[in-house]
Amino acid sequence: MTTLVLDNGAYNAKIGYSHENVSVIPNCQFRSKTARLKTFTANQIEEIKDPSGLFYILPFQKVDFLDTNIIITEPYFNFTSIQESMNEILFEEYQFQAVLRVNAGALSAHRYFRDNPSELCCIIVDSGYSFTHIVPYCRSKKKKEAIIRINVGGKLLTNHLKEIISYRQLHVMDETHVINQVKEDVCYVSQDFYRDMDIAKLKGEENTVMIDYVLPDFSTIKKGFCKPREEMVLSGKYKSGEQILRLANERFAVPEILFNPSDIGIQEMGIPEAVVYSIQNLPEEMQPHFFRNIVLTGGNSLFPGFRDRVYSEVRCLTPTDYDVSVVLPENPITYAWEGGKLISENDDFEDMVVTREDYEENGHSICEEKFDI
Repeated sequence: MTTLVLDNGAYNAKIGYSHENVSVIPNCQFRSKTARLKTFTANQIEEIKDPSGLFYILPFQKVDFLDTNIIITEPYFNFTSIQESMNEILFEEYQFQAVLRVNAGALSAHRYFRDNPSELCCIIVDSGYSFTHIVPYCRSKKKKEAIIRINVGGKLLTNHLKEIISYRQLHVMDETHVINQVKEDVCYVSQDFYRDMDIAKLKGEENTVMIDYVLPDFSTIKKGFCKPREEMVLSGKYKSGEQILRLANERFAVPEILFNPSDIGIQEMGIPEAVVYSIQNLPEEMQPHFFRNIVLTGGNSLFPGFRDRVYSEVRCLTPTDYDVSVVLPENPITYAWEGGKLISENDDFEDMVVTREDYEENGHSICEEKFDI
């Protein structure tokens, strides 16, 4: 029987059968202001001629999976009512044969322990679109007393960048899709915030932080891009009709929110501080093992400099006799999905799932018993 693995992220859904490769698709349905009657789903976004002003609607499609199992991720400490609705949708609407509902971090930990069989502990830092979760795992079991959620994710960064650009240059508050692309193309994590801030204040050639970004017009330019340094006009205006965004300190001030949420009035810890705080909530004899196995996943970990900054700050906050190691997987976005694929190939996979017969006989209680959400 085939198994479908779905890492159900807020921005991207990572989906694929366990015997195939993963597909990363936008996790939404949307309509364009220019074509209001037509609904586009997931990767059909590429078919839209003018993606400016997209607005999102929640997805729901009716399909049958009569001889398929599913591994699906959901958030930590999910509300019981949502968990019950999920059971009903998977078993009654979609007719799956067997279901495993699990946290994305558990799949990442499974993948990490498979790659590093000598390790017993790891701490997963999953920085995604809505939140950042910091979750310690020991022998594949999560330590609930040390889980931390920071209410900062990629969505907040994109919204903050929209506000800065709208205040300083162009009104882009309706252009979430475009500005999200700008963020992914130009932003980076600073290793020395104040030094970069001083460079960003310089004029002309000396300002190595400043960059010009050409916005798409969706007729000749389908996707925005950074102007090469040698083509930048440092004084005066461009002759061409391109719409240009000039970005300087925004490039590193926006991702800085992940490390200092208080910069924009969110009274929470930054990621390195939260990692150390989480580990300090665990028994002392286990702490060195967690500091040695910090694993970064989620889209925000793709910012250039993210891993180095997490390492340097955690190192500063950690006792000198502990080793610190921060691992950034080759593809942090699909890392959890790959863990799900490995679980589906396990000999004990059948013991982990709830079958449709179990569910029909025992209802939601059997899912509560088996799934550690």
